[in-house]
Amino acid sequence: MTKKRSVSGLLIPMALLFVGAYFTFSAVQGNYGLFHRIQVEAEVESLTDALAALQEETTEMEILTWRMSDEYLDLDLLDEQARNVLGYVRADDIVLP
Repeated sequence: MTKKRSVSGLLIPMALLFVGAYFTFSAVQGNYGLFHRIQVEAEVESLTDALAALQEETTEMEILTWRMSDEYLDLDLLDEQARNVLGYVRADDIVLP
């Protein structure tokens, strides 16, 4: 006795298989999938490092600006900046190439 398989008996498992495959693919490769999440986390880490570097640079610039302000004038820094901008060298300076 052989049983005949109907088309719907084969169609439903195949449809469920394709739906499961679609959702699995979407969970891994989709816009909100695992690979996209890994990329976003790597970008967050990279941008966090860049932000830390920029904050450090900003802090350094704030210190240099304060040292050149009217409230606190650092004459050594002023002399150094003037010589760098104007390209002057004193007679007692030793210049290394």
